Amino acid sequence: MSTNLKYLSLGILVFQTTSLVLTMRYSRTLKEEGPRYLSSTAVVIAELLKILTCVLLVYKDSKCNLRTLNRVLHDEILNKPMETLKLAIPSGIYTLQNNLLYVALSNLDAATYQVTYQLKILTTALFSVSMLSKKLGVYQWLSLVILMTGVAFVQWPSDSQATAAKEHSAGSQFVGLMAVLIACFSSGFAGVYFEKILKETKQSVWIRNIQLGFFGSIFGLMGVYIYDGEQLSKNGFFQGYNKLTWIVVILQALGGLVIAAVIKYADNILKGFATSLSIILSTLISYFWLQDFVPTSVFFFGAILVIAATFLYGYDPKPAGNPIKA
Repeated sequence: MSTNLKYLSLGILVFQTTSLVLTMRYSRTLKEEGPRYLSSTAVVIAELLKILTCVLLVYKDSKCNLRTLNRVLHDEILNKPMETLKLAIPSGIYTLQNNLLYVALSNLDAATYQVTYQLKILTTALFSVSMLSKKLGVYQWLSLVILMTGVAFVQWPSDSQATAAKEHSAGSQFVGLMAVLIACFSSGFAGVYFEKILKETKQSVWIRNIQLGFFGSIFGLMGVYIYDGEQLSKNGFFQGYNKLTWIVVILQALGGLVIAAVIKYADNILKGFATSLSIILSTLISYFWLQDFVPTSVFFFGAILVIAATFLYGYDPKPAGNPIKA
C-alpha cells in the first residue's frame, strides 16, 4: 500500500510541476485576438481559491460541522491577531514570487525556466543555515556547487539561440532570468520563514494557508491596481480569461496544497525523481509541442548536473555501523 502511495505521490508531483509551467508558458505566448489576461489578477484569483480550498479542508477536519468550523476559524485566526500578522511577511513575498513566475515564463522557455528555478534549492539551503541554524553535510554543500555550475551551463549563450533571439530580444531574456533569480531568493526566504513559524506554533497547515491566502489576496489586489489599474479600468478584471487561463489559475492555487498533502509520502529521493522527470518532460514538450526551444549539448550537460545535484542534496548517507566499545 505504501509503495502505491509513493508512486501516486511521484505522479502527482510530476504532473503538478510540469503542467503548471507548460500551461503558464503556453497561456503567456498564445496569440489571440483582444487583450491578454492580466497575470496580477490571476495571482489574486489563485489566492482566493486557495482560501476556499483550505476552509473546506478545515471543515472536513471539523467533522463537517459548521459550528465547529466557525469556532476553529474564530479561535485560531481572529483571536490570535499577532500570530496571524506573522504571516504577512511570507505572504507578501509569495505574492511577489507568483507574479515573477508569470514574468519569467513570458520571457523564457519552459525547459530553461525549470532548470534555472532549481536554484531555489541553493537559496533555501542558505536561508536554512542562517535562520534555522541548520547544518549541511559535505554531500549537500557539494550538491550546491554542482547546482550552480549546472545552471550556469544552462544559461550559457549558444548559436542555436539565434533563432529564438529573433522572437525574444536579449533584453527580454535578461528580464526572464532576473525574474527567476529573484523568485528563487523569495522562495527560499519565504519557505524557511514559513517553516520557522510552523515549528513555533501548533496551528494546522490549512489554517496557516488561509492566513497566507488572506494577506496574499490583499497584496495581490494592491499590485493589480498599482501596476494594471489603467488596463483594468478599460477592459475589466477578467479581461482575456479563457479555459486555459482558468486551468493555470487552478493549478497555481492547488499546487502548493497538493505538494503539502503528498509530501509525507515522498522522501527526498522521490522528490529528486519528480524534479528530474519534470525537467525532462518540460524539455521534450517545449521542443516538440511549444516549439520555442532547441536543446543543445551545453544545455543537456547543465541539466544533467542540476538533476544530479538534486539527488545529491537529498542523499542521506547511512552512518557506518561500527560499534563503539566502552
